[in-house]
Amino acid sequence: MTTFRVFIATSLDGFIARPDGRLDWLPGAAPDGVPAPAGEDHGFEAFMAGTEVIVMGRATFGAVRDFRPWPYAGRRLLVLSRTLTGADVPEALRAEVTVHPGPPEVLAAELRAQGVGGVYVDGGQTVQAFLRAGLIGELVVTRVPVLLGQGRPLFGALAGDVWWDHQGTRAFPSGLVQDRYRRRPAGR
Repeated sequence: MTTFRVFIATSLDGFIARPDGRLDWLPGAAPDGVPAPAGEDHGFEAFMAGTEVIVMGRATFGAVRDFRPWPYAGRRLLVLSRTLTGADVPEALRAEVTVHPGPPEVLAAELRAQGVGGVYVDGGQTVQAFLRAGLIGELVVTRVPVLLGQGRPLFGALAGDVWWDHQGTRAFPSGLVQDRYRRRPAGR
């Protein structure tokens, strides 16, 4: 069964990036940013162990494509975009990265037909599009103890309420706090 999951960090005020898309406030995300807390991966490796395919939008791909080491090594990454082409993908990543025009419902149907299990959905606009399509089944949201004041929000407008069951909370010595949620089945 294909499960679409989110693993993402937000500032305390709910932003996933600065207005210009920079992630320099995120521990370990940028060479000149906040250093990653020693010995804390915040569950990312365990999350990735259950991930076969990563789906992210053009803006998120632009923000992470120069990360070294490449955090998605060994997994297929689909960039959801109607404007990028394969030529826009750095040559070193072309074996693992493909551009897909979407929309999320079409991509989801293709991944289900391929028998893909865990799908990691990343990036604000992409997460919002998958939520609007009713595709996200699990959310892991880690709050970083910083107020940005402005930026790109994680969540956007929805047609109606979307309820989630809380699966647990984990606090890290660095001050990061992580919540896990599973989408509540309809009718509950």
